[in-house]
Amino acid sequence: MVLVLVEQSEGKATDPSLQALTLARSFGLPVHALLVGSAADLAQHGVAVAHVAEHVALGSFVPEAWAAILGQLADRLGSSAVLAAGTERGNEVMARLAARSGLPLAANCIAVSPGPPVTLTRLRWGGSLLEEARLHSSRPLITVAPHVVPIEPAPMPADIERFAPELSEGDLLVRVVEHVAAPGGGVSLAEAKVVVSGGRGVGSKEGFAIIEELAGLLGAAVGCSRAVTSAGWRPHTDQVGQTGTKIAPEVYIACGISGATQHMAGCKGAKRILAINSDAQAPIMLSADYAVVGDLKEIVPAISAEIRKQS
Repeated sequence: MVLVLVEQSEGKATDPSLQALTLARSFGLPVHALLVGSAADLAQHGVAVAHVAEHVALGSFVPEAWAAILGQLADRLGSSAVLAAGTERGNEVMARLAARSGLPLAANCIAVSPGPPVTLTRLRWGGSLLEEARLHSSRPLITVAPHVVPIEPAPMPADIERFAPELSEGDLLVRVVEHVAAPGGGVSLAEAKVVVSGGRGVGSKEGFAIIEELAGLLGAAVGCSRAVTSAGWRPHTDQVGQTGTKIAPEVYIACGISGATQHMAGCKGAKRILAINSDAQAPIMLSADYAVVGDLKEIVPAISAEIRKQS
């Protein structure tokens, strides 16, 4: 069987975890899920058994404890492979599990073929390259690149088994003690259905006023490129890209963003990309579903004005 770590948000399995469950079925083996602290409905995602770890110390994220629990459960079940979403949390837990078990970890995978050895297709260089590799391991540890593998439902009534893991004091040393919301609150960048981002072409910190106005009208989150955070115009939490937040909105509106590889690695999950740029040859134009060539300082306010007319 294959074991998958499932992350949750507001009592539901996250999309990257559901994508990991889809990829896990490629092994052709029964899929079991590990949920920490509480159960989630996995009946539509091919899970035979959902194992819920319950412990008084698991009220917050405790990475070493999660790794210990995942390893204990994998040993008890005799798992052939262990997978998790390639999120910040998933990668951290899996890296710790790899260190604890002495097994290799393959990150950013988008396809697998059962072995031995297991053959993997991985994203490299911010998604600009695909690598085919063979993983020689008694128990492959794999993280799945977020927002690349489509979620494919597989209805199956999942049994729920609760258990109390054995954790040492060392497993509980590092924990999340507080979550600080991003300044201004509003729509979460990672979960927004629409994202409006600005790049160097916005020109200044004050120039983001028109970006924020459009985002407000659309109920969207505001994002930016790395050049903007480097200039101090926006906080790092707003950055979309390989070293920022990876997003998968229904619509991504990129204003004054050239489209460097690192940025496109963060927004490639978007269903539709609208690029607004004065340079018709900007790299982002090749990835855009819709492109507007012109001055964003004229185009963005014009879009906002049209939206107001329709409301």
